[in-house]
Amino acid sequence: MKKITQFGVVILALGAIGTAGCDRHSNKEVFYLVTANSALPYWQTVASGFNKAGAQFKVTAKVVGPENYDPQAELSELQKATSAKPAGILISVSDAAVLQSGIDAAVQAGIPVITIDSDDPGSKRLYFIGTNNIEAGRLGGKRLIEKLGGKGNVVFFALAGQPNIEDRLRGFKDVLESRPDIHIVDVIDIKSDSRMAFDKAQELLALTGPKKIDAFVCLESAGGKPVSDAIQRANVTDRVLIAWDTNQDTLDGIKAGRIDSTIAQKPFTMGYFGLKALDEIFHAPPAQLTKDYGADPFSPYPVFVDTGTSLVDKNNLDAYQAAAGQAK
Repeated sequence: MKKITQFGVVILALGAIGTAGCDRHSNKEVFYLVTANSALPYWQTVASGFNKAGAQFKVTAKVVGPENYDPQAELSELQKATSAKPAGILISVSDAAVLQSGIDAAVQAGIPVITIDSDDPGSKRLYFIGTNNIEAGRLGGKRLIEKLGGKGNVVFFALAGQPNIEDRLRGFKDVLESRPDIHIVDVIDIKSDSRMAFDKAQELLALTGPKKIDAFVCLESAGGKPVSDAIQRANVTDRVLIAWDTNQDTLDGIKAGRIDSTIAQKPFTMGYFGLKALDEIFHAPPAQLTKDYGADPFSPYPVFVDTGTSLVDKNNLDAYQAAAGQAK
């Protein structure tokens, strides 16, 4: 009887632990996602991953951020989120010079902060979740060399001051160093403005002879569709266009043959995994939140979680879209 009683106590204890695990979450636990450009489909996909994780954990997930590229407005949203004293903050760093002070203030206030998509390693954030943007740029660079046959003039459409964009460009340049006959004519800051991308592409498409632009590379999602439209309006078929991210209009452009390919990130994963990571930190917080865990050889946290990239073209477009449909 004694053995049976002891066994019963163990079962009850295990049951209590299991129940506690199930009930540890509450909708009073609030997690914020602070985005850089909430009107873009890319950030809506990040938000969907964040919200899905919030629903699974039964916590409150709040998504805030300016509808266009505006680092100062993003800082304001970060400061408001910090004032609400949430369980954690996930943020994309549109401009490290603007946002670092806000990130550090949140951590000093005892709020775990993880960066996604675009990092600020100089801040007190715990770690970064996102794309290895240098490797993603190298992937695009190899495609560019293949499509140009090793020679031609290239223009990049970028977004100045954003660390992840700079890393993508660096990756392209790393690969293109071995191809001296491929010339980078210009890197144009389109400020995430699709109209500006269209207008600049139109100007460049008018160049002929030695100045002819043979390829356009968009380093962020706002550029693919408008540059594709400009090429179509100019009625030219001998230009290469490599886009970034998987907006539906970009995928439509690949299917129609107007866009050669695009570099696909995993924004849903960034949002989903980001909330899960913050939740774990909230329920098992470190002894010292402000410690530099990147320099700690026994850190409980990684420095960087690579969510992965792939190149999408006509050959794998259907498979990519099928997988995306299953995730919804």
